[in-house]
Amino acid sequence: MKTVKGSYISGYLQIQVNGEYPERFLQTCAANGIMLWEIQKQSTNQCTAMVQLKDVQKIKKLRHGSNYKIYFKKKYGIPFLNKKAKRKKPLLFGLLLSVLLFFMLSNMIWQVTVTGVPEELENKIYERLSSYGVHPGAFTFTVDSPNQIQQLLLEDVPELLWVGIEKRGTSFYLEGVEKLIVKDEEKKSPRHLVANKSGVIKSMYVKKGLPQVRVNDFVEKGKILVSGAIEKLNMEKTKEEENEEVYYEYLASEGEVIATTWYRAEVLIPLQSEHIELTGNIDENYRFGIGSYTFPIWPWNKKEFDDEIKEIDEKKLEIFGWEFPLYIVKEKRMESTSKITERTREQAIEAGIQQAKEDLYRKLGNDARIISEKVLHETNRHGKVKLSLYITVEENIAIEQPINQGD
Repeated sequence: MKTVKGSYISGYLQIQVNGEYPERFLQTCAANGIMLWEIQKQSTNQCTAMVQLKDVQKIKKLRHGSNYKIYFKKKYGIPFLNKKAKRKKPLLFGLLLSVLLFFMLSNMIWQVTVTGVPEELENKIYERLSSYGVHPGAFTFTVDSPNQIQQLLLEDVPELLWVGIEKRGTSFYLEGVEKLIVKDEEKKSPRHLVANKSGVIKSMYVKKGLPQVRVNDFVEKGKILVSGAIEKLNMEKTKEEENEEVYYEYLASEGEVIATTWYRAEVLIPLQSEHIELTGNIDENYRFGIGSYTFPIWPWNKKEFDDEIKEIDEKKLEIFGWEFPLYIVKEKRMESTSKITERTREQAIEAGIQQAKEDLYRKLGNDARIISEKVLHETNRHGKVKLSLYITVEENIAIEQPINQGD
């Protein structure tokens, strides 16, 4: 007969019954609801059987007043393991502490080395790494991956042209290349500055070249604003030479021409807006993973949210550079709720104007400046407001145009 399901968890043991016709005692046990299995007759006066730990007291009561002797032989299951563990508690505690300490030491950063850059830049890199949590004594599973750290360094340290990061066991090795700024001495080719759109000149700043327009002039698209062709002055001209060909000096025009320009835009804004909001309720939990299985570490109970946004961070554990299928999972769950807001007509118009401005800034860049906006036409249909807008902008309309000296 097979072992009763769940017996290992609750515990079971082998009993030995000695006496005349021992099978009769086992029949009495079965009649009183005691589960028996693996019954074997060892001799005429001896039988063995497996029983559950919870039935031991019943067996002892049935033995009283009988001529049978009961011996409890082999013991199996978690309850008996717990008893053995309690007797060896100091040894098991020391073993567990040693394993925990071993994991901690093998997943701790012991050394961070930076090479290939000057001392001043090296110190700056160490400071940035420390702000990222990459320093001796930090745990490797709490820091970002080498690729993420590399990207952060290139963004935060503009003096770096390139940096390579390698993680060897419990050490981080960084090799950097300093960015050398070399001035471009190459002579620029001759060019005009022309208008890339029509507008009224608001202000001009000309560094090189000859201005062809003045403030308050209206210019069409393609009009030359600053010429790169400068007529040469010939101080030795004579009357006979007055009809000779005019000579020009060509240069690369530089400058900025700010003009007032105009745009038309159409936007469609719903009177109902739906957006996601965080309630502020956050539940963080940690799990220990082995292969594809994870087990909760802390806390054991999880909050239940109807709607939530999850952030999951997984860190692998290493032992002196050897990767094992062990990892720590940090899960951050933020409760969210969907909100539907009813807009008034005025709020919809304001939202539409703001959207049109943002779209225009994305197109023109932050150097442009919106001066004013005017609603030309408005319609309200099917719960949506449609706006036709006229927007006035101040922006730099000068773009480069190469000069063909052969013309």
